Amino acid sequence: MKSMARTSLSESLKKLEEITEWFEHQDEIDVEKALEKVKEGVVLIKESKTRLKEVENEFEIVKKELEQE
Repeated sequence: MKSMARTSLSESLKKLEEITEWFEHQDEIDVEKALEKVKEGVVLIKESKTRLKEVENEFEIVKKELEQE
C-alpha cells in the first residue's frame, strides 16, 4: 500500500535522477525491470508537475497579499 505522505519535489527529482543513472549504467537492459523504472518515472513526473503547479499557485497568493499592503 502506498503511503499517503506527499513526496517532496526535491525527493522526486532525486529519484528521477537515480532512474536515469540506472539506465545509463546498464550493459544489458532487463526489459521487465526497465518497464518498472519507466512506470515509476512517469508517476514521479506527474507528481512533480502537480507539485510545481501548487507551488506556483502559492507564489501567486503571496504576491497578491503583498500587493494589497
